[in-house]
Amino acid sequence: MKKILGIIIATIAIMAILWYSFLYFASYSSGDRSGELIKFSSKGFIVKTWEGEISQGISGAQIFTFSVMDSEPEVIEKLKEYQGQYVNLSYEEKFGTFFFWGDTKYFITEVTLKDSPHSNSSN
Repeated sequence: MKKILGIIIATIAIMAILWYSFLYFASYSSGDRSGELIKFSSKGFIVKTWEGEISQGISGAQIFTFSVMDSEPEVIEKLKEYQGQYVNLSYEEKFGTFFFWGDTKYFITEVTLKDSPHSNSSN
């Protein structure tokens, strides 16, 4: 009986490790999005995660929400600095997430400042 219980526990542990590894390393998609960085904050009661939003147009329906993992300190610092400016975000979409990673499946890997297409550059 102890041997069967040990095998069941080991199988569950291995499955959990494989699922975590799959979610961490596998990407569903990747790409870029541009817009005005309207929100970036650390949120959560017990576990803090980094969450943000960019506006991709005039209407509120064109909001892209994203998360940033703690393993990306350069991205976090740039997003804090670029608040309210037009940015280009490179992201990876994961198959799923855990509560300690973030609220979305979209994780930012790179951020760059970009000229807004709405700015007046006819000087």
